[in-house]
Amino acid sequence: MALAAVVRAEAPLPPRDPLPPLAAPRGPPEAPPGIAAPPLRELPPLLPGPGIHLLHGTTTLGFKVAQGVVLAVDSRATAGSYVASQSVQKVLEVSSRVLGTLAGGAADCAFWQRVLARQCRVYRLRHRQHASVAAAAKLLANMVYQYKGMGLSMGTMIGGWDKRGPGLYYVDSDGTRVPGTAFAVGSGSPYAYGVLDRGYHPELELEPAFALARRAIFQAAHRDAYSGGQVSVYHVGPEGWRRVSCDNVAELQERYGAEGDGSE
Repeated sequence: MALAAVVRAEAPLPPRDPLPPLAAPRGPPEAPPGIAAPPLRELPPLLPGPGIHLLHGTTTLGFKVAQGVVLAVDSRATAGSYVASQSVQKVLEVSSRVLGTLAGGAADCAFWQRVLARQCRVYRLRHRQHASVAAAAKLLANMVYQYKGMGLSMGTMIGGWDKRGPGLYYVDSDGTRVPGTAFAVGSGSPYAYGVLDRGYHPELELEPAFALARRAIFQAAHRDAYSGGQVSVYHVGPEGWRRVSCDNVAELQERYGAEGDGSE
């Protein structure tokens, strides 16, 4: 013990380097030269303006008569001022006695109406009967209401025949469901309403009703740049649905040429 004390006194230990304080910041380790990634370049600023804004255009209509529901549509699809297609099928089968029209975003309308058709088939398998027009419209409204405010664009008519007779409903992407006797939807609807208000009444026979629907869509296609292509007329009655006619707008222009713009 004493010897050790003498040794420590004669050969003191070398002083230690002071420890860095605990709060001292430590920088990132330096990368070896030649391996470090080059610094990222700054992204260019966004171009001024609202961005892409596509306009939707179409004309669809439907009204009830004693023998069923008459639906008429055009066939033009637009993306802004660009005519994307002249042969779009704007009437989709929901069931053998219920049809739906397309107005708004083509993808939204087609998707949700096909989902509705699937649900109506499931309903028929479970209950051994067709879903009523009111039930089909309510089911569609409930489904799209869950996506309210998420950018859906849809304005459709659900029309058909059930045990209560003809039925017609308007359903949009906000979940709105409105029953009625006559509707026109789309950018050309003001022109179609002008023809319907003058010639429609619930006691119309089928042939005059078909002619009125055809003329209303033609009038809209003649005045509205976003509507055109072909005019298709459908009828839904107790025996199911059928396509009555499909006429090109140019052919109707020749047919109504003696009457100017197609008005009576």
